[in-house]
Amino acid sequence: MKQPKKVLACVDQSPYADYVADYSAWAAQRFSLPLELLHTIDRHQETATSDDHSGAIGFDAQENLLNRLTEEEGERSRAIREQGRLFLNELKKRCEQREGIAVDVRQRYGQLLETLDEQQQDVALYVLGRRGKSATQTERDLGRHVEGISRKIRRPILTVANAFTEPKSLLVAYDGKRMTRNCISMLAANPALTDLPVHVVMSGKQNDEADKHLLWASSNLAKGGFKVETAYLPGDPEQQIMQAIADREIDMLVMGAYSRSPLKSLFLGSKTNELLRASKVPTVTVHL
Repeated sequence: MKQPKKVLACVDQSPYADYVADYSAWAAQRFSLPLELLHTIDRHQETATSDDHSGAIGFDAQENLLNRLTEEEGERSRAIREQGRLFLNELKKRCEQREGIAVDVRQRYGQLLETLDEQQQDVALYVLGRRGKSATQTERDLGRHVEGISRKIRRPILTVANAFTEPKSLLVAYDGKRMTRNCISMLAANPALTDLPVHVVMSGKQNDEADKHLLWASSNLAKGGFKVETAYLPGDPEQQIMQAIADREIDMLVMGAYSRSPLKSLFLGSKTNELLRASKVPTVTVHL
């Protein structure tokens, strides 16, 4: 099995593309990995047309109509590919402003989730916009691809929602169970991040083993060279985590994704979506 070897940024022609490009370039530089910018073209979108060809036509006109439709489809396809090529080249130039990273671009036909799934062996980190080109413009909207990708992909996924800010601290939303312990282990094994202070926060219902879980997380991160602070904050998990991010001026949230943990109030199903929607900082979801 191949080792993960690149940062893969998923971009579409939306305002989020610049945010994704900037954070993915930061990650590629930080982890000394190559960066690939991926733009997928949906066949259904490419062939869609608003022209109305309904109604009765004569037999002699059918062949001419078919030829014209074929030509129009070919022209649309070429135009979409060229538009995508120009878009990717501009993003590549933007990313290359960071020194020391190799940037490649790829444009593919197909469904985004299938395309990402095929490449898991070669990817260390995926980067997505929290919303995309087709999303409605609401502050708490979640792009239609984000949940499906986060459930399917077994690699860390960085989801961004705003313009780039250099990360200077991390907060791990922690429950002491397998998924979030994997978050801690992943961080502890990554020396490229040891200059970033890590805040480990538990929340939800009162837990008699909270101190033990927090001690495990703290000791493992400390062994990896991290400066660590821990806290247990009883109450609504979403509110407490968001408040902790604001109070501590956190730059990046790390959390387990769609865990089947007994701590249902935080990490089961839609609670992951709630934190993704509510977060004002880039969020790394880990589904390992």
